Amino acid sequence: MKKYFGTDGIRGKANVHPMTPELALRLGQVLALHFGKDHPEPRIVIGKDPRRSSYIFEFALAAGACSMGASTYQLGPLPTPAVAFLTRSMRAQAGVMVSASHNPFQDNGIKIFGADGFKLPDEVEGRLEALIDSDEADKNRPVGKRLGRAYRIEDALGRYIVSAKDSFPLDLPLRGLKIVVDCANGAAYRAAPAVFEELGA
Repeated sequence: MKKYFGTDGIRGKANVHPMTPELALRLGQVLALHFGKDHPEPRIVIGKDPRRSSYIFEFALAAGACSMGASTYQLGPLPTPAVAFLTRSMRAQAGVMVSASHNPFQDNGIKIFGADGFKLPDEVEGRLEALIDSDEADKNRPVGKRLGRAYRIEDALGRYIVSAKDSFPLDLPLRGLKIVVDCANGAAYRAAPAVFEELGA
């Protein structure tokens, strides 16, 4: 039985164990450690939903990963499928989405994708949990030029909008339609209106 990961990542009330910035920092470290075994300078993309607590976890994850030699690419507020798409298209070793999906505003969560843009297998999540509770990250911290860098991808939203529009059939125009979108706590608050408007709605 897993200690931190549930059926869809790690979730809980933000700033209460296990959803704390300390755990997010550690998770960033072990992601870099795990994926750095096959890639000397692993690349990790990080997206988030617009909850207030998402900023805490975004920066904690990036700090942890960079402290172990990974480069992070912060995407800003985006829907979860955008992070999966950009993980693949940017040839990253992992993608992280900070979101609790439909859970209440005070909750948050962390979902992890592999290089293929799909959820990590259970055995990989199990290895990450073992690393979180071990001292392997503490014993292998890089210094100097081996530290990672953090980047912000300013056009992440535009890349995803193009991808979403390309998935829609050309022979189905949306002209004349009026569409109401309730994004709640979701990160599609910018992407969805742009996609529908550019498709003619």
